[in-house]
Amino acid sequence: MLNIDEIGDYRDLLKNFYVQKKLEFPLYSYKMMGQKLGLETSQLFRILNKVSHLPVQSVPLSKKLLGLKGRDGELFEILVAAGRTKSKAKKEKLYNMALALQDVSLRKLNSNELLFLSKWWIPVIRFIIEINGGKANVNTLVKQITPAISKEQVEEAIKVLKELNLITPLASERYAVSTANFTSAGLPKITAIRSYQNQLLTLSQNALVNISPEERNISSLMACIDKDCFEDLVEMTQEFRRQVQKRVADVTKPEQVIQFVFSLFPVADISDKVSPKEKEKLK
Repeated sequence: MLNIDEIGDYRDLLKNFYVQKKLEFPLYSYKMMGQKLGLETSQLFRILNKVSHLPVQSVPLSKKLLGLKGRDGELFEILVAAGRTKSKAKKEKLYNMALALQDVSLRKLNSNELLFLSKWWIPVIRFIIEINGGKANVNTLVKQITPAISKEQVEEAIKVLKELNLITPLASERYAVSTANFTSAGLPKITAIRSYQNQLLTLSQNALVNISPEERNISSLMACIDKDCFEDLVEMTQEFRRQVQKRVADVTKPEQVIQFVFSLFPVADISDKVSPKEKEKLK
């Protein structure tokens, strides 16, 4: 059964449904699904690939196709509305409405889990404590972190790590360090991770000014691509990330904590924004 509470973009639900149907029934097609939703084949393709949005008249048909009733059905409608609006304020209001609709029986992220995901220095402090052999002297940690954070922020981080059992007290200011053992899902996770990623991008900008070139590596590349190339670049990025993780695993005596930020995003798109004649002129 599809879990709507783990999806922030309603189109992921529709795409998951199509993929699942295709696995069960290889002859299942965009045309067959489109007929159920009152959509042309090309229109459904664009929706599933997040190029366009579901028309209003297809929302009830989508709920029926996905088997969404009660709160799940209401949540789906809110996610559609949030996806279609261009207003950040309205989008945030709709997401808050969606959160309020979640069943009380569903597991919610507690405040400490949200803090761990949304504040960049908390995971950093966990790694520093590990590098320090379990030592967690607050004043020392304040001096070791770049950019600087306050003593209160370090104390809050230690408290969060303790309550999440990511560090366990052994003696005075000394801890055993464990790996993350909690899972998170749904819109709270999405919001927290977006906040975390925004902070990392800000840290990267600050590093251009505050850290010498010898101690950092920040570069950019602009390229002209098509859809297939983009998918290949995503896979290459994921493979590079795996290779980094393998190399890092070989480090026996770490001296630093670094942060990788992978960014791949469009700055121009002529695929459907201009007419065929205009495209021809651009060649």
